[in-house]
Amino acid sequence: MAEDFQVAVQRLLTQVGHWETGRWGVAAGEGTRGDLVYALVQRLADYAADAENRPRRAVPREPDMILPDQLKVMTDDLLAADPAPELLDQAVDNVIQIRNSL
Repeated sequence: MAEDFQVAVQRLLTQVGHWETGRWGVAAGEGTRGDLVYALVQRLADYAADAENRPRRAVPREPDMILPDQLKVMTDDLLAADPAPELLDQAVDNVIQIRNSL
């Protein structure tokens, strides 16, 4: 499961890692592409908090160009939390869903 998660995140990073500001601001869903990826970053942070049995905290909303770095950090944090397989399955589904929405 961890490998599936890492592959899904790497595919998303390959897709968005080179984007300039204008591409992040394109409308997607009820917000922008940046909003979608930020929501994913927050979801991964929440999953890590749940896996560690600690309170959820808001991830700072930095400029869109920082989102790939935040995604990498939250990916590492979630994997370090040693989440249950079901939680990793959810995370993989979330990453794929966001990637398909972009």
